[in-house]
Amino acid sequence: MSGDKPTELPSEAELAEMSRDDLVKLGTKLDGVELVHYEEKWPVPGTRAERRAQRQVAIWFLISALSGLAFLGVFLFWPWQYESPSNAEGHLLHLLYNPLIGLFLGLSVLGLGIGALLYTKKFLPDELAVQQRHDGRSAEVDRATLVAELADAGQRSGIGRRNLIKRTAGLGAGVMGLGIAVVPLGALVKNPHSDSETKNSLWHTSWKPEKPGEKVYLRRHTGDFHEVSLVRPEDVEPGGFETVFPFRESERNDEHALVAALKRADAPVMLIRMRPNQAIVKRAGQEDFNYGDLYAYSKICTHLGCPTSLFEQQTGLLLCPCHQSQFDVFEYAKPRFGPATRPLPQLPITVDEEGYLVARSDFIEAVGPAFWERKS
Repeated sequence: MSGDKPTELPSEAELAEMSRDDLVKLGTKLDGVELVHYEEKWPVPGTRAERRAQRQVAIWFLISALSGLAFLGVFLFWPWQYESPSNAEGHLLHLLYNPLIGLFLGLSVLGLGIGALLYTKKFLPDELAVQQRHDGRSAEVDRATLVAELADAGQRSGIGRRNLIKRTAGLGAGVMGLGIAVVPLGALVKNPHSDSETKNSLWHTSWKPEKPGEKVYLRRHTGDFHEVSLVRPEDVEPGGFETVFPFRESERNDEHALVAALKRADAPVMLIRMRPNQAIVKRAGQEDFNYGDLYAYSKICTHLGCPTSLFEQQTGLLLCPCHQSQFDVFEYAKPRFGPATRPLPQLPITVDEEGYLVARSDFIEAVGPAFWERKS
């Protein structure tokens, strides 16, 4: 096919009358393309060899689809929660969770890639073309012929008449895409009404007693996840603060529970001891949440959930280092600066008969950033 450009361009009416083959020939001339070599992989369609090659490609797309479904099944239904080695079967299932997710997701991507490569190798025509480079915005005739050339390329690839490959490729790509979408969404979407009376709901935290009358102590983290160090009022100096976590006696010999209590996102609490004679403005309905000069506020910023870990005792400001929100603990941890708009929730505390600080109840409002059905 010659690369010489036509001297006269067809009108819009003539373009509308031209067939796709005519538009393809016109487009190659306009683009300065010379087709040096063109050879169909299967000049006689429907042969046994072609059907065998088609099945080879479809098998890889099917492997991709089945692996994607297996990935979704493991991600959604596999028992992922930690089990101690004393429960041999449960511990093994827990250990297999991450490897199986990686295996099936990898096979899904691999199968789709190999299928696409095999299709390119076995079915796309061998073509060698030379094109002269030119600049400038394409005219209407160029855009019309480009569409025709793309459609012709699809027709010459044979994908339109190979339903088995189309269906398995679509299935593999669709399942893999669904899996990719489920990964981020599965960890973020949660129904606030689901399991709403336990510490695992959005309405409650790990400070909620698991049974009536259960004590939830304030525990410091010493660096040893298995050490239980409970807090007394005299442990915190005036103007000082300490990060504390919940502890139950039922967790004392439970290795997993002791570690999990320190890692839960809703667990950290700032225990602050005000200096003597410091004027404090308390929040309405929470006047008795403190114990003397000791006040306990959630450490989770109400903007985006970062830790409010910096305390300035002279001004009484808690600072979130992520986006510089500041909370005034002299006035019920009310936001003074930055993007946060809600005060830090206050944990009601007291002292038990042995002199240890304990939580009187869970927070009376959800901690951290807002979600769609928060009332405050």
